[in-house]
Amino acid sequence: MFKFLKEKLKSAVSKISKSVEEEGKAEEKPLEQAEEKEEKGFFAKLKEKFAGKEEKAIVEEKAVEKEKELVFKEEIRPKLEYKEEFESKIEHKKAETPLKEGIKHQPTKKIEEGQKIIKEEPGKKGFFKSIKEKIITTKISEGQFDRLFWDLELALMENNVAVEVIEKIKGDLKLELVEKPITRTKVEQTIQETLKNSIENLFEISNIDLLHEIKNKKDKPYVIAFFGINGSGKTTSIAKLANMLKDKKISCVLAASDTFRAASIEQLQHHADRIGVKLIKHDYGADPSAVAFDAIKHAKAKNIDAVLIDTAGRMHSNINLIDELKKITRVTKPDLKIFVGESIAGNDCIDQAKTFNDAVGIDGIILAKADIDEKGGAAVSVSYVTKKPIMFFGVGQKYSDLEPFDKEKILKNIGLA
Repeated sequence: MFKFLKEKLKSAVSKISKSVEEEGKAEEKPLEQAEEKEEKGFFAKLKEKFAGKEEKAIVEEKAVEKEKELVFKEEIRPKLEYKEEFESKIEHKKAETPLKEGIKHQPTKKIEEGQKIIKEEPGKKGFFKSIKEKIITTKISEGQFDRLFWDLELALMENNVAVEVIEKIKGDLKLELVEKPITRTKVEQTIQETLKNSIENLFEISNIDLLHEIKNKKDKPYVIAFFGINGSGKTTSIAKLANMLKDKKISCVLAASDTFRAASIEQLQHHADRIGVKLIKHDYGADPSAVAFDAIKHAKAKNIDAVLIDTAGRMHSNINLIDELKKITRVTKPDLKIFVGESIAGNDCIDQAKTFNDAVGIDGIILAKADIDEKGGAAVSVSYVTKKPIMFFGVGQKYSDLEPFDKEKILKNIGLA
């Protein structure tokens, strides 16, 4: 699933990151020279600062030495032979001049600190690199971004991602990447994380808990109408959903309101018989709204939980046939309107969803044949474009092959999870 899109995104992101890293390397040498020059200037200021402290400390130390010499000359030398008197004199002198005693120790401490700093700092190799944690960063300019994004934009277009989605992704990436410091060795990781967040936000639309909705409707039945063009997998998706409801102990009845296409009633009857649910049908050419109305009436009489209405596969470009679908919605007033589209149809699927949404106001989406979709453009785009949630993926031929939507699975299949 989505193999081509995964490979194209990986290639584009890798190419962008490689270009950024190469340009960063080209700028690294002059940057290092500038840092080396700045570093030298820093140490010159550092030495100058502590040179002043050292000079002051030396002056203070000389004053102390002079004081000690004076004391020794005038008072101590004549009395060397009298040890006790000498010690008494010194203690007396200390008591009288506490300030001098303080001076005696303080300059020494300052000298030691100053000498230690001056001695150790110049000897440290790469001081600036250590405080920067030795990380070299780069920035992507706006012009550079527009040039580099083309590869990613092309990859998205080739995989049928809608223009609206491409513009959103481009805007998100530009906001997060342009003129922002990025660790040069982590450019690819940064772009991937930003791309993941952007695509993840495409699905920030409240999903519909269908089983909860059906079980909690007081006035039964819960009516679901299905729309989509011929060949999109609509009838098969209805059968899959009916099978899922039956497995969950929720009763349902089908309405064959596609009275236009040949063999459509027989096809739905075949599914109903295999699943074991009731089908309400009229003859071909009958009013589709009348068939749906009868199915709802039957469900009310039999206390059936849900009615699933199969409508004709109208071409979304046929205005007159679209009007007939509008009539069905007016008559049946469905609780839920689901558009069923082929995931492999790409941009055509997105255009169909937009047209049906404009015509009848869809509430949710089922993407059929998602298991054979290697591009993934519809899966990535349709929810964002219509502002409606993807409810299920059709992923096979069996009735059980209906998967609830999971955005993490999409991200995983395009290599971003």
